[in-house]
Amino acid sequence: MALQKFLVAFAIGFVLFSCVNALSSNYYDKTCPDAESTITQVVRKAMWNDKTVPAALLRMHFHDCFVRGCDGSVLLNSTKNNQAEKDGPPNISLHAFYVIDVAKKQIENMCPGVVSCADILALAARDAVKLSGGPTWEVPKGRKDGRISKASETQQLPAPNSNISQLQQSFSQRGLTLDDLVALSGGHTLGFSHCSSFQNRIHKFDKKNDVDPTLEASFAAKLKKLCPIKNTVKNAGSTLDSTTFLFDNVYYKLLLQKKGLFSSDSTLLTNSRTKNLVSTFANSQNEFFKAFANSMIKMSSISGSGQEIRRDCRFVN
Repeated sequence: MALQKFLVAFAIGFVLFSCVNALSSNYYDKTCPDAESTITQVVRKAMWNDKTVPAALLRMHFHDCFVRGCDGSVLLNSTKNNQAEKDGPPNISLHAFYVIDVAKKQIENMCPGVVSCADILALAARDAVKLSGGPTWEVPKGRKDGRISKASETQQLPAPNSNISQLQQSFSQRGLTLDDLVALSGGHTLGFSHCSSFQNRIHKFDKKNDVDPTLEASFAAKLKKLCPIKNTVKNAGSTLDSTTFLFDNVYYKLLLQKKGLFSSDSTLLTNSRTKNLVSTFANSQNEFFKAFANSMIKMSSISGSGQEIRRDCRFVN
């Protein structure tokens, strides 16, 4: 059994190592040198018009990488014969796909058939973080675009009500550690959630408690007011932290105050290693930024099964 576990761990590590080495930070230096600056300009302009764009792009990239690896499959439209990932239940609220479309169109005009949609998304997510006040990093490039996208496979995405063991399993299957889990959860410093993702914590939590007892009382009361049990407001919900458009370490500070929005946030306090990391990141934004950048490089290097450079990110060639 121990040998079997070792071989599985070795295989995951080898796949990740192979992929990281297949990608390169200077992949487009000669074939499309202005690709990165073009994407940055497109993301910056979109942010001026819509402050929710950074959170959307970061979440989109995460959801892409956790299903079939980082192959741009989340960008594909559904067809008459196939419901694509973007129409799977966890992805219904994804938006800002147009940002990738605009960047792709501009890059295709400069360097046709060179830059993949998967790479554009990885770069746009990095820019979204940087332009929101967060860290930057060298994005490994050279991904190919996948041709398969199935809504049913979005069930693989970690759910907002996941516990620590479920999260650990989901991340380890993709070559990511508990440390990566805590660092990448910090992406919840940006964004907004509809009531449905945390309703379970504030109404009929269990047989003994109406509200999740791990939630701070005044915070829970505020959420109940925003999301009554018979909610009629279509887009009711809550921001993920109190500085919703700023990439910072406030998410971790709120977690320690028992003000994490999702069960999957609060569960980080139930394991000694993850709890210690939450405290470290709450106390040092620099430590969080370094860890987040490193974990993003690892996550964005999860091997996909891409085969082509799409001409249009919404359709296979």
